[in-house]
Amino acid sequence: MISRRNFILTTGLATTAVLASPSFAFYMNKKEIGLQLYTLREELPKDVKGTLEKVAKAGYTTVETYGFSVKDRFWGLTPKELKKILDANGLKAVSGHYNLGSFLYDGNTTELIAAIEAAKILKSEFLTVPWVDEPFRRNIEDYKKIVARINEAAIMCKKAGLKLAYHNHDFEFQKHDGITGFEILLKETDKDLVFFELDLYWVVHSGNDPLQLFKENPGRFKMWHVKDKDKNNNDLNTEVGSGTIDFKPLFAAAKQSGMVHFFVEQENNFASNSFDSIKTSCDFISKNLI
Repeated sequence: MISRRNFILTTGLATTAVLASPSFAFYMNKKEIGLQLYTLREELPKDVKGTLEKVAKAGYTTVETYGFSVKDRFWGLTPKELKKILDANGLKAVSGHYNLGSFLYDGNTTELIAAIEAAKILKSEFLTVPWVDEPFRRNIEDYKKIVARINEAAIMCKKAGLKLAYHNHDFEFQKHDGITGFEILLKETDKDLVFFELDLYWVVHSGNDPLQLFKENPGRFKMWHVKDKDKNNNDLNTEVGSGTIDFKPLFAAAKQSGMVHFFVEQENNFASNSFDSIKTSCDFISKNLI
């Protein structure tokens, strides 16, 4: 029989482990399947409420937003209005892609401040930088400037109770004088403040190995984008499980990655329609990967 004292000690240690390691907490529970809403960029502006209802019915419990601006907000909705629709459908916007206006290039904080406020209203955990415009990433010095801005934004996010993440494409893996932009981002951002959302498709598309990145940078990749490569045209996406990427070893290494959230994303090449595609991806992940 387990004594009350031993029970308290055992559960206390387990609780401590969970609190000390978010990824450990993630694996203690049924994993949530998220959707990057950019997948439904054709549908959302026309009918936010109906689209999010279909996202929930497809099996998703978390989402990652996109498209916020000071002028248009979220497809014409205020963050509070969007939060109500998400709540009504049991969805949590744990992350959002925010372009931040011109902040990365000239330090103007107008859009960044607005983005932080929007993310707070949505009760998001992460504010994610989705993209760097081509004229501002042509050499090592460009990347160093971006790193400085990202570190600055991360401090602002922390003060607001948020975490900042950076989402990659394939251009970050291009070499500049023998070093890639991604290496600069990983090495020179503040490891305690800046995290990464690893787009698995773009890593593979660039000729790199996500497992090697996990090994070399354990714990840095708190989020993933999960999208598959079409078998006939590797420049196109397909439903998760229908393409050429083997996700099983990647999910097996999720704890080393540090992953606590992942989002299905499909940008093109839908099998029949986008809603059928997100359902197919969700079903495959639920049955085969988690």
